[in-house]
Amino acid sequence: MTLSSILVLFLTHLGIGLAFTLLFVSREAGVKFFRFNTGLAALLVAIGLAFRQTPTSNTLSIITTTALGLTGLALVVYWATVGRMWVTIRPWLLPGAAVCGTIAIVGQALEIQPQGAIPPSLTTGLIIASFLSSAALLGGTCGAMILGHWYLVIPSMNVSHLQAITKLHIASMIIRIVIVTTVVFLAIVSWQPGMGPSFERYILSTSGIFFWQRVLFGLVGPLVLSYLTWETAKIQSTQSATGILYVDFFTVVVGEVLAKYLLLSTSVPV
Repeated sequence: MTLSSILVLFLTHLGIGLAFTLLFVSREAGVKFFRFNTGLAALLVAIGLAFRQTPTSNTLSIITTTALGLTGLALVVYWATVGRMWVTIRPWLLPGAAVCGTIAIVGQALEIQPQGAIPPSLTTGLIIASFLSSAALLGGTCGAMILGHWYLVIPSMNVSHLQAITKLHIASMIIRIVIVTTVVFLAIVSWQPGMGPSFERYILSTSGIFFWQRVLFGLVGPLVLSYLTWETAKIQSTQSATGILYVDFFTVVVGEVLAKYLLLSTSVPV
């Protein structure tokens, strides 16, 4: 496990998740909103690629890197052309970036060699589910935060758009909690002697502080904050909702960075 591995997973998942979230945002948000977010997503993916180490003899790594490159390329072309010129393929660029990003995320999951408390046959599928839900949560939170801020740019924008993306954020939050709960349950009940360190013993030891921080900051905190965002969005208080989303995004970032650290250190995709 290296710090660069955690950084690559976090940055690429955030960038791809943001690209996925943009598919659900109304065009009423304006050209500048999409230009800013696609530029940000492309930058995150590019930095992740810069830190990624790709063995030239590993076909899976080459496919994953290529998918990440195509994701970034689609986002850059969209950023460069939206609102400036008409490009025939532009309507397909964001969906294409989302598809290539999904392939890249699945490739990243398959690259990890599970050696933990869960049987390898189950772990790979759980890592894929964990990575996809992580990207959706990161992208949804970031997209909601930026959209909330955009009401300062376009005050006349209908508040229903913020409400819709908040619903998306809450849905991704619930899915993330279900996956993490399932993973923890399987890690505890499926452990047998000879399978490596017991995850139950790990989370009850002093080293388990990272797991409990991940639960508090990455799951409990965002769940409460996303509900508060929804309640403030319902009364059309966009500034209050945006303020809550800033805190929400920070807690999600902390939780997902810790989740990737725990995965690479324990092989349990929480």
